[in-house]
Amino acid sequence: MEKAINRQKVLLAHLQPSSQSQTRESPILSASTCGAGDSAAYQRAAAFGDDVVIVAAYRTAICKSKRGGFKDTHPDDLLAPVLKAVIDKTNVDPSEVGDIVVGTVLAPGSQRAIECRMAAFYAGFPGNFAAILHHLLIIFPQNNRIFLVCAPRMNLHIFCWNYSSRFVIPPDTVPIRTVNRQCSSGLQAVADVAGSIKAGFYDIGIGAGLECMTIDNIRGAKKYNPRIESFVQARDCLLPMGLTSENVAQRYGVTRLEQDQAAVDSHQKAAAATVAGKFKDEIIPVSTKILDPKTGKEMSVMISVDDGIRPNTNIADLSKLKPAFKKDGSTTAGNASQVSDGAGAVLLMKRSLAVQKGLPILGVFRSFAAVGVDPAVMGIGPAVAIPAAVKAAGLELADIDLFEINEAFASQFVYCRKKLELDPEKVNVNGGAMALGHPLGATGARCVATLLHEMKRRGRDARFGVISMCIGSGMGAAAVLERGDCVDELNNARSVGN
Repeated sequence: MEKAINRQKVLLAHLQPSSQSQTRESPILSASTCGAGDSAAYQRAAAFGDDVVIVAAYRTAICKSKRGGFKDTHPDDLLAPVLKAVIDKTNVDPSEVGDIVVGTVLAPGSQRAIECRMAAFYAGFPGNFAAILHHLLIIFPQNNRIFLVCAPRMNLHIFCWNYSSRFVIPPDTVPIRTVNRQCSSGLQAVADVAGSIKAGFYDIGIGAGLECMTIDNIRGAKKYNPRIESFVQARDCLLPMGLTSENVAQRYGVTRLEQDQAAVDSHQKAAAATVAGKFKDEIIPVSTKILDPKTGKEMSVMISVDDGIRPNTNIADLSKLKPAFKKDGSTTAGNASQVSDGAGAVLLMKRSLAVQKGLPILGVFRSFAAVGVDPAVMGIGPAVAIPAAVKAAGLELADIDLFEINEAFASQFVYCRKKLELDPEKVNVNGGAMALGHPLGATGARCVATLLHEMKRRGRDARFGVISMCIGSGMGAAAVLERGDCVDELNNARSVGN
């Protein structure tokens, strides 16, 4: 391991050239454009050791609310497995995590925040003393002191107390909070952690997402401020999401057939990905219990497969469905996202720290953008957010190899894809929310896991990827990620003359 770390340090030194390292005996290395894959050249900053990178991204299976595999699972029991997975699979000491941010939407804020804190305890956070003692190696006295030596996940901890002093248990260290930007909450959580690491608040953090739509239903506000009648856009913030889908279809000419075809494509892609085992790399199996609604009998089950995918979905069957939100509309239960339960978690840190720990880098967090749009057509959000995020990353749309765009409704998904003139072969290659489901707060984290694992499979053919979604009340969010191993071959270094 030490040799591997030293090799990586040498690599970093070459990729961070300075005038002091230039000699007459050897070619001078300087930062240049990278030719990795088929993407356009991309200028990398010399201090790329400060990049915020993703070293792990996992999710649960996504299950149908009220009828699926998680219908009897508590929210904290749904989140805990993915929090535990990002630590267990990387051997990172949980006490090193500076913060955990969880995107979640429907549950009352204080209630869900407490449930998330409980989930962190179940998962072994916050690196508390009791958990560390499970890895006790030796305890011995020396010079009027007591020493405890522990090695959780191969990280050495030494605690010391004087005989004369009071025995004080070290404090818990890892905090947790929730964030709610509606359907982008999971992505917002990841972005918040990336921003905090970049700002130097901490070096390691977890961005996660959780939604239990079995328990927490989508419902409108009980009381409205009369003032909204004087502000059209404020009033439109209260429109049911289904009606905003109808508005998009009508205003931008998205036909019923286009919407149904998008749904068929989503299910077929998701079914093919499942059969090919593509989701196995990102899904963490969850051991839980389920109640038989007829007998009330409790059964132990292991949930590891998305249960909303319908491989036999076809145009003929979808065309028979009645509009769900408007009598003469085109949005149906078949061409809209599914109401679902699920969770996801993403472990981020500085690149230099990941290299020091010898961790493989799954992806690099390059940029994030949130934008506002007309609340009446909130679904167009990705069409505005994606160009903003791509520009912030110093790229162009043509540089992006893969897109994960949340399929809240087929109408808005089709519109955004057409508006940005995206190649359908690059978009939602393993299906989207119409097939997999849309657990609101978890979708962003789910998309990170799905995108990065697909980019890893494709290697040099997929350097940059984009995640995006529309947001209720009229917003959009997007992030640009880079495949993590694209600098391994010094593609951004070139020899220059003296």
